[in-house]
Amino acid sequence: MRPDRSAPPIGAHIQIKGGLAKGGLAYTDAVGARAVQVFVGNPRGWKLTDGDPEQDALFVEGCAERAVPSFIHTPFLVNVGSPTEATVEQSIATIAHNLARGARLGCAGVVVHAGSAVGADRYEAALRQLHERLLPLLDAAPVDGPRLLIEPTAGGGKALAATVEDLGPYFAALEDHPLLGVCFDTCHAWAAGHDLATPGGMTATLDTLTAIVGPGRLGLVHANDSLDERGSRRDRHTTIGEGSIGAAPFAELLAHPSTSGVPVVVETPSERDGSPSLGHKRDIDLLCSLRDGAELVVPAA
Repeated sequence: MRPDRSAPPIGAHIQIKGGLAKGGLAYTDAVGARAVQVFVGNPRGWKLTDGDPEQDALFVEGCAERAVPSFIHTPFLVNVGSPTEATVEQSIATIAHNLARGARLGCAGVVVHAGSAVGADRYEAALRQLHERLLPLLDAAPVDGPRLLIEPTAGGGKALAATVEDLGPYFAALEDHPLLGVCFDTCHAWAAGHDLATPGGMTATLDTLTAIVGPGRLGLVHANDSLDERGSRRDRHTTIGEGSIGAAPFAELLAHPSTSGVPVVVETPSERDGSPSLGHKRDIDLLCSLRDGAELVVPAA
């Protein structure tokens, strides 16, 4: 076993059917998650909900008892770089709402996709929108609240940030705000063109990420294998070790200095062998073994 370097806690995006606490904490225990990510509303809609105060309180208590850090993922519709004003307004309102929910739930971070300029030749205009619309929200946010974690996307549709290099101008547009962090998704990085599969490739990518945004900005990792080839710009997650990235690069990820103590969650298929959660348990167990320096043995498909 490797010496403990503040080992990354490993968990999953959890299912919350039955309630944030009732369903979510039961799922957390079933898969052995030591970090959790949730949606607090419809991931494909704009409706904002305040949640159930009782379930919220029990969720906070349950995460504290388990010493499990929690994160919120904002809806997929959020895009502050959009040319459509209504979308920008709804995006800002949604981010603000999720940051407030995250503060009440004691979350460490709120994840938001980096967004898209949508149209051709709108990249600079979209970055200005980040500066004009998102920066004031960050300035008004409590300094002890959750960080806003920018997640680079797979690279399709005029993405504002797909490669880790894209985070340079993105963070500059937001003046490197202290509440900004990064959520690094391995499937997205692979789809955007980063060579994670070659030995040393994951390490080099994380070295570049740290050089661009600075140490301490990585707040969360989404550990996902990919159904597609490198540079595909397609975001299709699959089970760790059963995709085109393979399992070995995740050992590099978990040993990198930038991930020391940084939570890692899987967003891989949860269903396996007739169980609604065995897929996540399998991936968490595999990642824990890689983190702890065990010999790589990928479970049979």
